[in-house]
Amino acid sequence: MEKSCSLIVHFDKGTPALATEIKEALEGNDIAAKIEALKKAIMLLLNGETIPQLFITVIRYVLTCDDHTVQKLLLLYLEITDKTDSRGKVLPEMILICQNLRNNLQSPNEFIRGVTLRFLCRINESEIVEPLIPSILSNLEHRHPFVRRNAVLAVMSVYKLPHGDQLLDSAPEIIEKFLASEQDASSKRNAFLMLFSCAQDRAVNYLFLNIDRIIDWSEQLQMVVLELIKKVCRTNKGEKGKYIKIIIALLSANSTAVVYECAGTLVSLSSAPTAIKAAANTYCQLLLSQSDNNVKLIVLDRLNELKKDNREIMVDMVMDVLRALSTPNHDIRRKTIDIALELITPKNIDQVVMMLKKEVVKTQSGEHEKNGEYRQMLVQAIHTCAIKFPEVASTVVHLLMDFLGDTNVASAMDVVVFVREIIETNPKLRVSIITRLLDTFYQIRAARVCSCALWIIGEYCLSLSEVESGIATIKQCLGDLPFYTISEDGEGQETSKAVQQVNSTTVSSRRPAILADGTYATQSAALETAMSPPTLVQGSLSSIGNLRSLILSGDFFLGAVVACTLTKLILRLEEVQTSKAEVNKATSQSLLIMVSMLQLGQSSVLPHPIDNDSHDRIVLCIRLLCNTGDEIRKIWLESCRQSFVKMLADKQRRETEEIKAKAQISNAQPDDLIDFYHLKSRKGMSQLELEDEVQDDLKRATGEFTKDADDANKLNRILQLTGFSDPVYAEAYVTVHHYDIVLDVTVINRTKETLQNLCLELATMGDLKLVERPQNYTLAPESSKQIKANIKVSSTETGVIFGNIVYETSSNVLERTVIVLNDIHIDIMDYIAPASCADVAFRTMWAEFEWENKVAVNTVLQDEREFLGHIIKSTNMKCLTPPSALEGECGFLAANLYAKSVFGEDALVNVSIEKQGDGKLSGYIRIRSKTQGIALSLGDKITLKQKGTA
Repeated sequence: MEKSCSLIVHFDKGTPALATEIKEALEGNDIAAKIEALKKAIMLLLNGETIPQLFITVIRYVLTCDDHTVQKLLLLYLEITDKTDSRGKVLPEMILICQNLRNNLQSPNEFIRGVTLRFLCRINESEIVEPLIPSILSNLEHRHPFVRRNAVLAVMSVYKLPHGDQLLDSAPEIIEKFLASEQDASSKRNAFLMLFSCAQDRAVNYLFLNIDRIIDWSEQLQMVVLELIKKVCRTNKGEKGKYIKIIIALLSANSTAVVYECAGTLVSLSSAPTAIKAAANTYCQLLLSQSDNNVKLIVLDRLNELKKDNREIMVDMVMDVLRALSTPNHDIRRKTIDIALELITPKNIDQVVMMLKKEVVKTQSGEHEKNGEYRQMLVQAIHTCAIKFPEVASTVVHLLMDFLGDTNVASAMDVVVFVREIIETNPKLRVSIITRLLDTFYQIRAARVCSCALWIIGEYCLSLSEVESGIATIKQCLGDLPFYTISEDGEGQETSKAVQQVNSTTVSSRRPAILADGTYATQSAALETAMSPPTLVQGSLSSIGNLRSLILSGDFFLGAVVACTLTKLILRLEEVQTSKAEVNKATSQSLLIMVSMLQLGQSSVLPHPIDNDSHDRIVLCIRLLCNTGDEIRKIWLESCRQSFVKMLADKQRRETEEIKAKAQISNAQPDDLIDFYHLKSRKGMSQLELEDEVQDDLKRATGEFTKDADDANKLNRILQLTGFSDPVYAEAYVTVHHYDIVLDVTVINRTKETLQNLCLELATMGDLKLVERPQNYTLAPESSKQIKANIKVSSTETGVIFGNIVYETSSNVLERTVIVLNDIHIDIMDYIAPASCADVAFRTMWAEFEWENKVAVNTVLQDEREFLGHIIKSTNMKCLTPPSALEGECGFLAANLYAKSVFGEDALVNVSIEKQGDGKLSGYIRIRSKTQGIALSLGDKITLKQKGTA
């Protein structure tokens, strides 16, 4: 087993040294050779070598050397060399060292004194330290602060030794006097730390004697004061009122580290509104004053935690939080907007929306490369605000409609979806939205945005003027018919070349896109056009017409949408237009457009013919316009809108249910003790202390003090590591907290013998890493020991911890006994949590992620929805597919599940199952992720759990 060392020594492992070579170098007079020899000796000791013959050489030839580097390395050598025999007694030759250490402590050189005092802090043998105590105490009065600060630490380490309070019983009193007269900041900090660790009452007395001067103390000392306050208040909650005053005073300290720590301490100790408000104000000031993005993210996390339990107080801070949007960092802006959206109320909604509108306008300047993504984020935020508070929609919808032709397709898509929802939920805005949409339609360059905008035009153009404008706008964007001429081959070819030329200006590359049903299609020029600079959009493309250029690039799905929109407008025109001739004229023009699209799709001008779905859709529209029935009219003009209204209602209902689920809190038992506020004694209590008492009572009443203590759940996490018949019984309680796993291992000696050098040796497999080296313990007969082991986790992958317990018995020291432990499997479910993401984002990630794990369905369950529920429960994921889409009995089910790990990794799952004729379920569960570990681990979990119960 490797030994620990407090300093790193550079050593070239390529040339291992021999003990004889080291001995010769140490005996010589060359200082440089001695330094190299000492380094080699230290490295050999660290690697587990024992060189007992070297010790006497070191004492004879190195102790007397005056070189500072040699003396420093000598102390390192003494630190790691064995100072005790096999029975734990100090070796007799160690007495020779004491005289040298005493000389060092009286050296005229302050560096030698300081490093020796620091060395003594790491010595655990009281026999070596005891003769040096007078010299240590004399160094407390040395003129140099470097010596004094290390002397204080040495006194503390001596006092903390076993029976150290007998070796130096007056240490707290000496240090208290030292603290009263000391001027050096580091020495004062170390002295206060010593009182804090060893004599807490004296530290508290000193704190209250100097309560008026705390604000002028050094940063290090103020940090120790905060640690003391936390420790005292944990053990004695009744006195925390007077300490909270000190914390609030420290909020005006010059050091930002102290101020941040103060705010955190204040929140952990008090729930009083005044205290929470002071902490929130502090965090907001740090958010604006600090330039480091990591600091800003940490502060935003603290504000987010405050918001969970103190929303009413945080609501007043929403505008201060939003000022962080001035930081040009994507993650900070996203986190800021997420916090602000949960703090909007009828009082502050206007201010919040005004701020978001200003930010949207700022994104129009092309200074920052991620302006498009930021604008998309802002549009989604405004959308959320408008859904929660419909009255603000009128102030933002027209501004956002300017971005329908945005170069960022995702941002433009968010705008058009927002417009679609607002036009349905705000009937008063319908006329102005339709007018604006028809005016700006020609600017839209993305096929998906065009499709959604056409649907809005088809559904919400109701009056005669609107219907006629709608038809005229579509005709204008399609341009002159036909789309190509077939009179002569030459012309056809020329036109074809012209089309390709158009495409060359609009399409930079072609790549496959994923449609809503999961199938692949060639991505339309729309998306690529959107990437063109604005000058091109305004110039050559606008002269062609956006719909025409997209259809000529082969996007026949958009052609089918155009046909459906024209059909709806003609059907509505028949209702609002009295002139039959005008209706017939519009009908014939629409039919000509549809036929022209079919001709284009079936011609050889384009490299790819029209797809069957789009062809059938356009043919259906032609038949419908030629022969209209009342039943068909009702379906086209009413049913589509009703489906959309139902979809919005379903979405609203799901959001409401989620909010209700979050709001549920567990209450305390009816027989729990509650203090009555009005019956309390108020003598000597400040307003803050009163508020704090009231908040504590409320928390006790609502069960917030007890809701984390789930003892039954704790028992489920205890793992047995050894058998009941083993001489040593061990069990572990596993706690997983984000990046850390803590193993709390209980070891019980079941024998009648004393077990010496008992060591818990652990090893890991997967992305797990042991933090600490194992220590040796001595276990009395039939006694127990609690051993803690910390393990760091770096990724979401199922890891395994395995190991053994090694010990020696008192009857046979030479023989070591090994007990192999059961393996501990760290479950992936501890790292992933259900999360939400937009449908578009899910499909984008599904296309990008390269790791896929395909698991065949193999289960005894026979109901599709029951199987889906079982998978959701087993994998700790959230179903993104709405319940309404899973209703009905069709024998087939497809759903998307999503979760996010604590490391920010995304886990995507698609469940596709079908009911066979014999009632069994078949199909596949596909898992995709960015990293291999999460895909494999989730796949293993699903394979293990999917069978369900019979």
